[in-house]
Amino acid sequence: MHAEKKDMQKLGVISKTVLVALIGVQAASAGAQKADGFSRLGNMTSASSLPNGVEVHDSAGAMRVEALRDDVLRVRITPDGVWQEDASWAVLPGRSKEEVAVKPFADSDAVGFDTKSLHVVVERNPMRLVVKDRLGNIISEDAVGRPAQFTGARDTQGGEFRVWKTMRGDEHFFGLGDKAGPLDRRNEAFTDWNTDAFLFQESTDPIYKSIPFFLAESGGRYYGIYLDNTWRASFDFGKEVRDAYSFGSDGGPLDYYMMYGPGPKQVVETYAWLTGPSPLPPLWSLGYQQSRYSYAPQSKLREVAQRLRDDKIPADVLWLDIDYQDRNRPFTIDPVGFANMANLVADMKAMRFHMVAITDLHIAMAPNQGYSPYDTGLAGDHFVKNPDGSTYVGMSWPGKVVFPDFTRESTRAWWGTQYKSFVDLGLAGFWNDMNEPSIRNEATKTMPLDVVHRIDGDGFAPRTATHREVHNIFGAENARATFEGVLRLNPNERPYVMTRAAFAGGQRYSVTWTGDNSSTWNHLRMTTSMLLNLGLSGYAFCGADVGGHVGSPQPDLLTKWLEMAAFQPIDRNHAAKSSNPQEVWINGPEKEAIARTFIEARYRLLPYSYTLAEETSRTGLPMMRPLFLEFPYAASNNHPIDLDSTGEWMWGPDLLIAPPAYLETANKYSPTLPGSVWYDFWTGLRVQTGRSLSAIAADASEFSASTETNKAIEHLTERPRTASALKLTPKVDELPVYVRGGAIIPMEALVQSTDDVPKGPLELHVYPGPDCQGSLYSDDGHTLNYRNGEYLRVAYTCTAHEDGVDVRIGAREGRFLPWWSQIELVVFNAQPDWKAVWNGKRIPASFDAAARALHVVIPEEADGNTVFLTAK
Repeated sequence: MHAEKKDMQKLGVISKTVLVALIGVQAASAGAQKADGFSRLGNMTSASSLPNGVEVHDSAGAMRVEALRDDVLRVRITPDGVWQEDASWAVLPGRSKEEVAVKPFADSDAVGFDTKSLHVVVERNPMRLVVKDRLGNIISEDAVGRPAQFTGARDTQGGEFRVWKTMRGDEHFFGLGDKAGPLDRRNEAFTDWNTDAFLFQESTDPIYKSIPFFLAESGGRYYGIYLDNTWRASFDFGKEVRDAYSFGSDGGPLDYYMMYGPGPKQVVETYAWLTGPSPLPPLWSLGYQQSRYSYAPQSKLREVAQRLRDDKIPADVLWLDIDYQDRNRPFTIDPVGFANMANLVADMKAMRFHMVAITDLHIAMAPNQGYSPYDTGLAGDHFVKNPDGSTYVGMSWPGKVVFPDFTRESTRAWWGTQYKSFVDLGLAGFWNDMNEPSIRNEATKTMPLDVVHRIDGDGFAPRTATHREVHNIFGAENARATFEGVLRLNPNERPYVMTRAAFAGGQRYSVTWTGDNSSTWNHLRMTTSMLLNLGLSGYAFCGADVGGHVGSPQPDLLTKWLEMAAFQPIDRNHAAKSSNPQEVWINGPEKEAIARTFIEARYRLLPYSYTLAEETSRTGLPMMRPLFLEFPYAASNNHPIDLDSTGEWMWGPDLLIAPPAYLETANKYSPTLPGSVWYDFWTGLRVQTGRSLSAIAADASEFSASTETNKAIEHLTERPRTASALKLTPKVDELPVYVRGGAIIPMEALVQSTDDVPKGPLELHVYPGPDCQGSLYSDDGHTLNYRNGEYLRVAYTCTAHEDGVDVRIGAREGRFLPWWSQIELVVFNAQPDWKAVWNGKRIPASFDAAARALHVVIPEEADGNTVFLTAK
């Protein structure tokens, strides 16, 4: 290693060439390189190896490329050789310092290094980063003739920068959080600047969140890029330049991470490794949730709660919007409309409802009025300042307001103490809204850019910063302060915090929703892509206002929205004050019955969904997934999505939700069903896709052998799609849902609340097919005891053979005891003459001819067992 380092340090100094803006054109004058504060990376003058990478210089600037893992690179570039502070609001502590051994190389054209997964090249003249896999396939490369560009002075405010990468003709992009528009970001451009985007539409940008991470695919290979920069940023995926994409920021460090797959799941999991997964939410948060701006006075909330129980609409959560407060002041309670809040919370708890209350981040400016949040905040010097040192004052719901300086550790701790009385009341969760921050008296709808924040902690040196730098993280730090404060007040209970504004890494502290959407078919359609991209961007626990926030949904629209939300992470019906009522029953008993059916299905699936939530908390894989996350090579020509299936998604690895792309039309359509075997979730019957198993096997074999990379992941390459013979006609009361052959889905008897203990056995729905398996996770649903072994995990497998199916129930893992004492196996695609054998003895079995399903009930056993279903 020492000899190789010396070789690299002996590399000759090459006279610098300056690149101008036009691709492929060079200018001879080095003076243009720095004119008017403008600079670009030029020709390499020196290079040196690092323990885990390489550092290269031109006449003024430098680039560091370091391997944190074999599949993760960190790239930093500075135009003046001075590295900015190595700290991050999003990256987990210590992650950026991790390293893996690399093998450096150098020749007359380039320097670089190899990891076990990547071949990293920095070309000399001009400096250009090219990343390949170990087979020589290009994963990502700087665009030819477009080196990293800097504009403006690099002072404490930073300067603008931009990076261009080559965009291949088959490349597609996903992520960036809940940006409006299609799932695929190609040919689109976006700005990251958290904005209160009331009445946002498909073309609106920016909106509420800034998550500068995207997932890219080309040639069947996936990678991700996270730009670790909090300033106003922008991303252009081929809109400005046909064959290049770019990203940049108004200031701050040029610091980004590149994560290689080759499959999409690896990239998503690596992003979670870098910025952290979402914590396991309470089980009740997966139930149906009812909200409105506002249920006030409290008698309205009581009426809704009683109607939910009387009509047997399973439900778990009731939300309180700002009208429960005294004069819209956070951390207060209206003494008239919500007199004796303690009784209300207790009564709702007795009805098995959990209550979530809004607490906006602004504090009413109310001196000498006994308003503790203002008095204690002022005394502790916790509010954001103007440049002259005075407290910044804005306008919001309470009138004049001030804002906690959430970049200060002491302020976050103070904010957390404000929740004590609410936690003592028994409120189960909290809703941080308006935290972009949204300010009514400013033309920009947010704080002036010169407002001053004080930064301390989190690896940052104590300093001040303007709002230019802090704006995009303000909402995330607000949610963090809430999460950490509530956890300190109730140390063994899982905090539940919902935020509107967010930044990368904020998923460690909060769930989110898509903001103030509209009651239109277009917004329902757009919800799918927004939630899918949020899930890919770390925010796996997300939802949209069911029925739409702004406007009043038509009966069919509300019904369809309720159906689809039953298979989304957060199922919360919420409407604006000006909207008509949109509770489940509002359009009459027929529509109510339809909605009830889907909400009941959500509750029956809780064991499966909670298992998905626990997987998310470990891996970062979202519950709601684009098809390509499970079938990355299923579409024709390696395309990661089928444009005809853009309305579809996976609920975990095994359920495929297949509404039509255009929900309001009556046009027949063919759902995309990747893989070989599917079942109808509602009937249990196997779906006839029109393809023979031999043809499916032949296609998969041919495709998996097409490239070396695909050979390495050939178990993912289920290429075949559904035949056109499977035609569906959209209906208001139907939502096609399919189960992947090979799935084992745990289900339970219907309950009206997650506080209820299901009656009867745990059901295991077995759908024979390739790689047949499933799992179940359970715990008490609300405490942190699972971290100390108080959980239950069980794996299931099945094996199909000529004469039947063998179902294996694994041994229990963990100390948590299940609520069930029996297991009912429901095995689909069964034969009426199959018999059930358990512990060497024949046991009773019943056959459901309509569903072609065999039902067998066995005792639950800690050590597991196998049930043999056979015709012999």
